[in-house]
Amino acid sequence: MPGHRGVDPPTLLVAHGCWYPSADPTGEHVAFICDRAGVPQLWSGPARGLEVHVLDGGPDPVTEVSWSPDGRWIAYTSAPGGGEHTRVLVVRPDGTGRQVLAGAEPGSSAHLGCWARDGKALAVTVAHPSRAAPEHAGPGHLPPEPERGSPAGVRTPGSRRSERDGPALGPARSGGLAAYLVDPDATTAPVLLLSEEGAASLRVCDMSADGRFALVRRGPRGRREALVLDTAARRTTFDLHVADGDPWIGRFSADARTLWLRSDAEREFAALLRVRLDEEGRSRGLSVAAERENSALDLVSVPDHGRWAVLAWNAHGATELERVGLTPDHTDSDTGPRHHPVLPHEVVTRIAPVDRGGLFAALSGSRRRPGIWELDEALVPARTGWSARDEDAVPPGRPPVRPVPLSCEARDGLVLGGWYYRAPDQDPGRPAPCVIHLHGGPEEQERPVFNPLYHELLGRGLDVFAPDVRGSSGRGRSFVDADLGAGRFAAIDDVADCAAHVVSLGYADPLRLGVMGRSYGGYLTMASLVWHPDLFRAGVAVCGMSDFATFFAGTEPWIAQSAAAKYGHPEHDRELLRALSPMSRVDQLRSPVLAVHGEHDTNVPPTESEQFVRAARGRGVLAQQLTLRNEGHEFLRADNRRLYRRAAADWLEHHLRPAPS
Repeated sequence: MPGHRGVDPPTLLVAHGCWYPSADPTGEHVAFICDRAGVPQLWSGPARGLEVHVLDGGPDPVTEVSWSPDGRWIAYTSAPGGGEHTRVLVVRPDGTGRQVLAGAEPGSSAHLGCWARDGKALAVTVAHPSRAAPEHAGPGHLPPEPERGSPAGVRTPGSRRSERDGPALGPARSGGLAAYLVDPDATTAPVLLLSEEGAASLRVCDMSADGRFALVRRGPRGRREALVLDTAARRTTFDLHVADGDPWIGRFSADARTLWLRSDAEREFAALLRVRLDEEGRSRGLSVAAERENSALDLVSVPDHGRWAVLAWNAHGATELERVGLTPDHTDSDTGPRHHPVLPHEVVTRIAPVDRGGLFAALSGSRRRPGIWELDEALVPARTGWSARDEDAVPPGRPPVRPVPLSCEARDGLVLGGWYYRAPDQDPGRPAPCVIHLHGGPEEQERPVFNPLYHELLGRGLDVFAPDVRGSSGRGRSFVDADLGAGRFAAIDDVADCAAHVVSLGYADPLRLGVMGRSYGGYLTMASLVWHPDLFRAGVAVCGMSDFATFFAGTEPWIAQSAAAKYGHPEHDRELLRALSPMSRVDQLRSPVLAVHGEHDTNVPPTESEQFVRAARGRGVLAQQLTLRNEGHEFLRADNRRLYRRAAADWLEHHLRPAPS
């Protein structure tokens, strides 16, 4: 690109991933995240060319990207040291002018919000010190706005900061969150939009064209809300329950008289809702604009002009994409014509529409690495030249494996599902060693996307069954809520029932079963090993909680807020949480276990793995821990991900491959 000043790294990976696209206003250039240098970094380049450039070649992983509507800035979040504390930066499209807007001070954290429609301000959410507020203040009653130019260290006019400068926004001392509008040019003072003590989440998803109204998502998991804020009167004019999942929940129409919202309010599956608003931002009526039976709306994306929307539906784990026309009047008439493109791969993870028509979509499939595709106005997809080729997905001589869907019944009759991966060259008539892999969340969903870990295990001759136990998304709100409270004991039993099912089908050898998972899946792994000690021969627990009491004491305040809504309150539900903690039954552990953790994980602190390994060793059980340097709760660096995959595969191959005695 002309004037580009970034420095491309000397060594680039052939088998890389590209994701999270954001187009400039013309649709001719795209900013995106790519790990071709070994760590997720900010890249940009022409949509139809090959000459892409890295805009931030630093060692800190990039997690989100957003190009400003006026084309002058690219905003993004990065995670210093690979940890959970993130900061928000902006950079010019030519690689100049990089500066930190929020989250630079040690201990602070900041998250990306939306741009104002004119591109002159960016919404950011930060961990915020306690502020005086009315005694009974809730999200509809905002605290007094601080003095202009001095809100808790927000960058003010005349205080431009480079990436190496000091703090932009202050650290969290009370677990509160606050949302600001910040001018990247530092010509106007930051504006406080909303502040909430003890908040679990807070994100500004959209601003009306005149800046009067803001759409905010707030609340803990399972109890998310959409708020419409009147930024002038500083009050909430509308609120509604919205679904978990993608935080970008909706958009205002161009005249702010209609709000398009992805919500599962009073329904099993999220749909596109139409909220008609009056001049004061109050609801004049709510209706369903688009829905599908037994399919949830995963993603919704609406261009600024608001004439059409792109919807991504979750159809049993795969994505069905459609573009629908949005009616310009203020009635509850049906949406306009619908177009359904045929996708080259199974899952869409991000949509970036272009005002002139068409869009960019991040796609992932069971046999390819994540890539970005351009869909023209007729929604015909074409792979961008800088996304990895399908044939480069796995090492030569090891073809990718397409999984098959499986359904099974839990002991209480609840129907579970998942995906089974059969190792290449496996004797079809002979039960094989099998690893039950458990996803995190617990509200995540197992989907048919390329997973290098699975292919590492398959290359060792180990089958993989990746189930959705109760608490997973994709099967409706009732299924997600089925693990709440004491229902988590049933979720632990689901793991055993899934293992029994693949054994009954003749796929898996009952004497060579392993279990592993990350985050909540790491918790379920430890729980399965101590609740069903004779079922699994080995386990790999990654970033899992071993004791809810120590987890709540050590995690981030806003994470604790969401976790309490999901698992139980650390005080009110103390006995239930103790009973659900793997440490309370560690004396039942029989199988060798490998624990893996990122050293900078402040979501689930590394002490959760350490105490489980220590207790296992104290009882004479083989246990080891692998600590990954410069990683947090997610493993984002190519060398660490490779180390983790090989260590896990070595461990499971060693304990599952030998013939049973």
